[in-house]
Amino acid sequence: MPRKKKSITPSEQVGFRLSSHEKVCAERMKTLFKAIDEMRQDIKDLRQDVNKGKGAVNVLIFLAGSIAAIIGFFKWGN
Repeated sequence: MPRKKKSITPSEQVGFRLSSHEKVCAERMKTLFKAIDEMRQDIKDLRQDVNKGKGAVNVLIFLAGSIAAIIGFFKWGN
């Protein structure tokens, strides 16, 4: 004797579709949050690099100014 298939009511069908949709959305949200966290870390790294660059430029300007002052003192100081 063949088994009868269980008939699915429309409300069960909608519930199944919603649960599968929620699973897909949850996975997308997890992926988005991971991408956002990676971008935040990249932004922090870039800020650190820029601040290091600013510091290096300030040191070079200071050294260049000091050298120019010393050369000017000896060249025109006499």
